[in-house]
Amino acid sequence: MSGTPPVDELPPRLFVVTGICGSGKSTVARLLGERFARSVVIGGDALRRMVVGGRAEMEPDAGWEAVAQFELRLRHLAFLAESYLHAGFTVIAEDNLLGSYLERFLAQLSTRPVHVVVLAPSAAAAARRDAGRDKQAYGAAGWTAQSLDEAFRRETAELGLWLDTSEQRADETVDEILRRTDESALC
Repeated sequence: MSGTPPVDELPPRLFVVTGICGSGKSTVARLLGERFARSVVIGGDALRRMVVGGRAEMEPDAGWEAVAQFELRLRHLAFLAESYLHAGFTVIAEDNLLGSYLERFLAQLSTRPVHVVVLAPSAAAAARRDAGRDKQAYGAAGWTAQSLDEAFRRETAELGLWLDTSEQRADETVDEILRRTDESALC
């Protein structure tokens, strides 16, 4: 953390952080949440792991069950985000909202403004970050950082604040998000 004290703000805000695997969503979301005096971070991956029997993973050729579980996860992410927001917390909701799923997720939120932050490092940077994690997203399931990044950029609406974070540390990305919060607001 850069040593910046918590941001005191009223009213609380809702941030949505997305990007491909290895873009830094979880780390940036946690560090962003730490900047606020009262905040909660809700990760889509935590909701995914709640399914302990019969979980179907999103893969390149995902079947209907995987898609249905992903859509259920997004409904719960939206519900939890607004529930915590209405309780007075700044909320950072993070997940892989790629292609039409970003717009579909935003349509489930009644809150406006919502601050959309898209982490868009180069495919090479995302692959490098992914390789340094305990559980890699690329390889076995058929995804490559390059193919996912190409589809992401081609199919995802340019909403909110898109950041090329290839050369940034996570705390620098959070600083930029806070400096440019007005640019991330969707009304």
